[in-house]
Amino acid sequence: MNPPPAINLRVPAAIAGLACLVALPFVTPAYFLHIVIQILLWGFIYTAWSLMGRFGFVSLGHGAFMGIGAYVPALLWNYEGVTPWLGIPAGMLLSVLLAVVIGYPCFRFRVIGHYFALVTLALSEVVLRTITAARDITGGSLGMTQKLAGHSWYALQFPDKRYFYGIALVVWLGGLLVWRWVDGGIEREALEAISEDEEAAASLGINVMREKLRVTVVSAALTSVGGSLFGQYLAYLNPETVSGIAVSLQIVFAAIAGGMYALLGPTVGAFLTIALNEGLRVWFGTNFIGAANTIYGILLILFIIFMPRGIMGVIENLRAPRRAPAPAPAE
Repeated sequence: MNPPPAINLRVPAAIAGLACLVALPFVTPAYFLHIVIQILLWGFIYTAWSLMGRFGFVSLGHGAFMGIGAYVPALLWNYEGVTPWLGIPAGMLLSVLLAVVIGYPCFRFRVIGHYFALVTLALSEVVLRTITAARDITGGSLGMTQKLAGHSWYALQFPDKRYFYGIALVVWLGGLLVWRWVDGGIEREALEAISEDEEAAASLGINVMREKLRVTVVSAALTSVGGSLFGQYLAYLNPETVSGIAVSLQIVFAAIAGGMYALLGPTVGAFLTIALNEGLRVWFGTNFIGAANTIYGILLILFIIFMPRGIMGVIENLRAPRRAPAPAPAE
């Protein structure tokens, strides 16, 4: 007798989860809503990085794209009164231009693996140093506070966190849709072939340069948008918290720890990093500055060794049906 067909619960579970997320701001205290907003924004940024990382294109320069996305709309608003609705696309375009300037020569001359990671690492540090050096404009290491406008859609500022929660939720869902589009399209097959062997992929007719540059541009643009919204939400920017090597390493750690091969993996990584940061802040205050980066490094090594597919990878392995052992052949 054949067993009954398995019931697919993914769609009802997704609908129920979305309903819970929509209702969340109406039943959650302000502090926890603040944490959830950060998880959504960081989850979006980590998802943007995983578009590259899951195919072996390890970038340590996404702190540069996030920093540009955060500072460009803030500077345009503070000095020129330009609405963030125009400043955010401007930051995104600048990040895309920088991604092309760095990515094209790297892909053209086949700078891959550790060398590509080092180039992007230098990019992240250059952007950090540039922001810090321009202290007369950006405030340097002291940071910069945006001009407050109260409740304003024009300035994209809302004292009521529920408004920004709605924006963060929509953007996070958009990031998941982009991830799903790449995962379910022909681009995935091409990028996987490129990550395995570029010469073999080219021999099959795949435009290696175009595919690598495309995913880099998309990843940089999304990261810039995430940085813009993060800066708008906090209304205070510091180069150490929105750009530089430390931010880039945090992005890499969270995506790997959560599971960059799973749709919700980067968001799980965001929950892990936010919980870690808040826990250290509550437990140690200012007595253990730099603890998060130290722990990120240690945990990253442990995850790479023991959990290379991250937390979601372990969960998927536990949920996978176990195959019954084959019957012994009759003698």
